[in-house]
Amino acid sequence: MNDLLTGFLLVGELLSGDRPGLWPVVSLSLQVSAAATLLAAILAFPLAALIALGRFRGRGALIAVLNALMGLPSVVVGLLVYLLLSRAGPFGQWGILFTPQAMVLAQTILVLPLMTALARQTLEDALDLLGPYLHSLHADRVTLMQTLLAESRLSLMTALLAGFGRAAAEVGAVMVVGGNIDGVTRTMTTAIALETSKGDLPMALALGLVLLAVILAINLAAQWLRARAAVVHG
Repeated sequence: MNDLLTGFLLVGELLSGDRPGLWPVVSLSLQVSAAATLLAAILAFPLAALIALGRFRGRGALIAVLNALMGLPSVVVGLLVYLLLSRAGPFGQWGILFTPQAMVLAQTILVLPLMTALARQTLEDALDLLGPYLHSLHADRVTLMQTLLAESRLSLMTALLAGFGRAAAEVGAVMVVGGNIDGVTRTMTTAIALETSKGDLPMALALGLVLLAVILAINLAAQWLRARAAVVHG
């Protein structure tokens, strides 16, 4: 109980700025997750549109793989990126292992299947609704894609926020490729793991509460956007 109370007090110190050393950890976590989510969105949304509009052999298998990869273990992604970026790996010359850039790359790979799968379902639903009208206008594939993406923008924000939430909450990949270096690659999740292993449970709890607040805010935003999309398309 004392640890719990101390943890809440530390949250107050963090928010008031009495513990300035903790803000870089929070800031880096948000920056890495935001960058990874935006990069994944650039790839995921066009890919989802192509899958939603396409009728090609193996489409069902591709969708099944995407759905399966939604639960991709983060440590597996971290190991893959580590092997690619290590000195013996094909991209070792980049020299970005144990840097925030490597963490962004790992999180991008991690959330890409999730965002693609969610966006694909959203765009297929929009296609069922708008497809007959657009086909009656003889819209080409590019116009179809642009229209679906534009009309589904609020719903696609849900996929964006889901990807950010997955990235912000994961620990395995960033621990493997980032190394949890103080002041360089330490994020909220890796700091929680470190403080827990050191026995500083109040600090770990304080960081955990901040992380939970971030995830809660993301879910509330996603819920609001779903409701807004339902009103727009209702």
